[in-house]
Amino acid sequence: MADKLVTIAEYTDSIKADMAKQVLEDFGIRSIVVGQNAGDGRIGVFESVKIQVFESDAAKATEVLESSEMEYNADEPEEFEDENMDEHDEPEEQGEQEEL
Repeated sequence: MADKLVTIAEYTDSIKADMAKQVLEDFGIRSIVVGQNAGDGRIGVFESVKIQVFESDAAKATEVLESSEMEYNADEPEEFEDENMDEHDEPEEQGEQEEL
């Protein structure tokens, strides 16, 4: 009997779905992205973009995506730092401008 495809994740855009697909491929899990053009908003309809895998791979694939999501979120910086600013520099007020 053939293994059927099941949806294991849904995203709001195709870029995130493609990234998830690549993560799964890195772990040897075959997957497909369904609805790649649905989430781009060009026609005003925002549907989800889905990742599907074989049912026999669903548990492992879900675990891989959850662990990669936690790892990605742990690596995000807490605050944006402007690399051109010293730690003692104050950001300029919006109304202030330097004279040339």
